[in-house]
Amino acid sequence: MNIEELSPQERRLWEAFPRGESVDLSSPDPAQNDPAFSEHWGQERLVRAEVLVALLAGAIDPEPGQVAAVRLTGARILGALNLGHAEVTVPLALTGCSFDEPPHLYWANMSSVHMMRCRLPGLVASGTRIDGHLWLEGSRVSNGLWLDGAHITGILNMSGVHLINPGGDALLADRLTVDANVYCDRDFMANGEVRLPGAHVGGQLIFRQARLHNPSGAALYASRLDVAANVFCDGGFSAQGEIRLRGARVGGYLSFVGAELSHPERTALNADDLSVETDVYCSDKFSADGTVSFAGAHVNGQLSLRGAKLKNPSGTALSLQRLQAEEVLLTPAEPIEGTADMSFAKIGLLRDDKTTWAARLQLDGLQYETLDPPMTARERLDWLRRDTDGYAPQPYERLAQAYRTLGLDADGRSVLLAKARDRRKTQGLPRKIVGWGQDVLVGYGYRPFRAASWLVGLLAFGTIVFSLHQPAILNADDTPHFNPFFYTLDLMLPIGDLGQERVFSPDGVYQWIANFLVISGFILGLTVAAGATRALSRE
Repeated sequence: MNIEELSPQERRLWEAFPRGESVDLSSPDPAQNDPAFSEHWGQERLVRAEVLVALLAGAIDPEPGQVAAVRLTGARILGALNLGHAEVTVPLALTGCSFDEPPHLYWANMSSVHMMRCRLPGLVASGTRIDGHLWLEGSRVSNGLWLDGAHITGILNMSGVHLINPGGDALLADRLTVDANVYCDRDFMANGEVRLPGAHVGGQLIFRQARLHNPSGAALYASRLDVAANVFCDGGFSAQGEIRLRGARVGGYLSFVGAELSHPERTALNADDLSVETDVYCSDKFSADGTVSFAGAHVNGQLSLRGAKLKNPSGTALSLQRLQAEEVLLTPAEPIEGTADMSFAKIGLLRDDKTTWAARLQLDGLQYETLDPPMTARERLDWLRRDTDGYAPQPYERLAQAYRTLGLDADGRSVLLAKARDRRKTQGLPRKIVGWGQDVLVGYGYRPFRAASWLVGLLAFGTIVFSLHQPAILNADDTPHFNPFFYTLDLMLPIGDLGQERVFSPDGVYQWIANFLVISGFILGLTVAAGATRALSRE
């Protein structure tokens, strides 16, 4: 490039480059420096993109002992800044600049790139390697920011960045690799889809105070995202559209504290198959209008929904299906509106609150070690009976086992009795009749000492009957005194002999009564013995 063809401001930049000095073309009036109004800037603030390309591509050498760099403030850059496949060894630092055309950095090898408080009609950096930071703080990028396949060895800073591409990709960062932190915070805003599928972040991913808007689809598409440290979507984070973290891995904790998610009647947060090394916080005024799903997720610590508001009245509001977690804190601020699906989840400690249970639950296959608070069997049975799939045996067995683990055997038996009664409702009429009889007599075996009451009643009945009608004598040579009480007792005892039954024999209808007492005594006696044995073994 011929230096004689340069404008005065371009010549200043050219001469400052070898020493890495800054060139400031901004106006003394701050009101005139907003890049949004760059079309009104005068000739003294115009710089051709080809001048920047020439400097970055090595048109002149740095001065000995100096670090060359392009440092420019307050310029309107005309033409295309095309550095595709270029080898750039010096930093590029632009502040408060406006581009007429999208810069192209695709597949370039760059030193650190700073474009702070700039206005860009797009930025294409697909496959770019940046040895240092990519600093876009406070900039406004329309028509898409493309970072797919890029590799940034330092920090990616998009604090306060506004990405505008309604209905399209506001940020296209598939398979992006950032070795340090990624900042999308402090009033970061995206109108369009933010894409991070398969991206790798070596530090923290921070969306604190960010606002994402793409109500017709995914606000944040980050399936298979891999973050080595923590992920922050809190501090006023909001999203209209789906937050998709399916199959993502977080090496620290994931925070949605106080976040507001909205995707009515669809999925607001899809964290299926998510893996989190420590905790997940969807708590402290976290709200979601739409499904929140952690189906198949693995949380090594706590999943907290304390103080949350979950709403999806016509479908599933919360899915913990197949979740694995050490602890789940299911204490939202108000009752869950919609179905809470916990089927086949494996939870170490489940903490909940009966005042905020969902009206509709799915609990089949749910496994837990401890419930806190355990509550009474009556209260927990109300929890089980909210299952929309109707009767299933496993939830009752799991709850009974939990009570037995806590030493609350009576509550455990109450649960198993309720299981048998609820199962009876699903059976045909013959089985219902048999079951009703088992329930009345012995509480399906879980109320064995109820049989003792029946024994006493039958003993009284037999005593009265045989005191009014003494049975015939079988052996007149050896006749003991007839005692209706002991005769009835002798009939009912399954073992032993009181000397009455083998001497006296009733006839007619009284023979049927005697046979009934023998059979009843045998059945009820065994039930009482079994109940007593279980009681003694528990002691």
